[in-house]
Amino acid sequence: MKSKKSNEDKEKEKFLKEFTSFVQDRGFIWGPSPEIYGGVAGFYTYGPMGRLLKLKVEESVRKTFRANDFWEIETPIVLPDIVWKASGHLDTFSDKSVECSKCKGLFRVDNIIEDVTGDPCTHYSDQQFLNAINKNNIKCPSCGGDFKYEIFVQNLMMKTKVAGKDSSLRPETATVTYLPFKRYYKFFRGKLPIGVFQIGKVFRNEISPRQHVIRGREFTQAEAQIFLDPDTKNEWERYEEIKNEKLPFWSWQSQESGKKPSVMTVESAIKKKLFKTKSYAWCVWLAYTQFINMGVPENRMRLRQHNPDEKAFYADDAWDIEIYFQSFGWTECCGVHDRTDYDLTQHEKFSKEQLSAVKEDGTKFKPHILEIAFGTDRPTLALLDIFYEKKEKEHGKTLFQIPYHLAPVELMIYPLSKKPELTKIAKKIRKELETEFDLSYDESGSIGKRYLRAAELGVPYCVTIDFDSTKKKDVTIRDRDSEKQIRVKISDLKETLKKLIKGDLKFARAGKEIKAK
Repeated sequence: MKSKKSNEDKEKEKFLKEFTSFVQDRGFIWGPSPEIYGGVAGFYTYGPMGRLLKLKVEESVRKTFRANDFWEIETPIVLPDIVWKASGHLDTFSDKSVECSKCKGLFRVDNIIEDVTGDPCTHYSDQQFLNAINKNNIKCPSCGGDFKYEIFVQNLMMKTKVAGKDSSLRPETATVTYLPFKRYYKFFRGKLPIGVFQIGKVFRNEISPRQHVIRGREFTQAEAQIFLDPDTKNEWERYEEIKNEKLPFWSWQSQESGKKPSVMTVESAIKKKLFKTKSYAWCVWLAYTQFINMGVPENRMRLRQHNPDEKAFYADDAWDIEIYFQSFGWTECCGVHDRTDYDLTQHEKFSKEQLSAVKEDGTKFKPHILEIAFGTDRPTLALLDIFYEKKEKEHGKTLFQIPYHLAPVELMIYPLSKKPELTKIAKKIRKELETEFDLSYDESGSIGKRYLRAAELGVPYCVTIDFDSTKKKDVTIRDRDSEKQIRVKISDLKETLKKLIKGDLKFARAGKEIKAK
């Protein structure tokens, strides 16, 4: 049974249509790619603006992890299948699907059920999936046909051969991050904890990619791992620094009883036994902080605890960060897991190499791993989704009010007209600023239309060179959100803009300071 569309659903559909046009027409994300050949679901191209935005997101990731003593590494994308046999991916990394008896379309079963009921069902058994389809009379979303009364399992690994040996493209960065443990242990002089992370491409043969780049077949992951002594999980010094931070926790019991997330301190969450250890609680806080640093508003996030039936068998603790999209509603964007010693134990067994650490008394032990796992595509799309707005009352005026420090292009340089005396100054200013900022130069069209184009791209500041600039050696800076303008001396322009973009100087204050000189 396809439920009747509510006004909210209709509004989301309208928004998604307009939003998709926006991200395509403004050069953020194109696809599915390759478009001229009809496109393949799950593959997208980042245009000039999208690439810049995604790079800003990834740089934010690097800054946050490095500030918390994680070191970046880079590992191979293709590995022999013995690695994936050891990790369990080769045998168990799969999704459950159902097939339409009419059009033969294959769909992820949890997706088609959740689309109708709105209830999470990833932890359902095969029979529960089938019962839910029957109970809700769910039909094929493509042709309206009935589904076969059978659950199919599809492995998500993308296969290849290397030197004649069966190999696979990595479906995650985590596994290949574990493999150099002996190298880490030597490089860090045998001292735990060890924090490492990497950002890179991964590949999954998804059954039915959907929701734009939220679920793709090729995407970028950013995963961090902490190797630590399991006996020290509650001896975590940094916990004391963050224990009073308040976060929106949504326990699995609250989910089942229909309650909303509860905002409480990390220390309260420990006392309520929402977390088992202080080190893991710190990881959850860090993951949440990571998304705050990316520019995601706090009121758009919640922390969702995994249901015991949903949690991976090796996970001692598991929570997700979910972000509310205007287009898709609440969407999982990060997972934080206590993986215990499962991974090192498995790879030690299959590689025959010892992957242990040694205590001061000479006792050998297997380190545990705490993991923060997310991709950079979803938060990139989240920023586009959250900060995109179309103002109907202003004749469909489009705004993209992303936080200034994450804007793909930070400055636009505009000569008021193409007069040589103006373009000469404008090009000189561009040359002086292009090493410090992501900027663009534009001298075509009326100044009003250029300001509108800049607002659509999220550009924080427009620098306009007019005829007064030739006499007074100053320029106009226009602020994106307030649409106010100030005059600034060309000699002060670089430092003023740096402070404005970093948030170290208020726009109105910058104008007053400059005028006072």
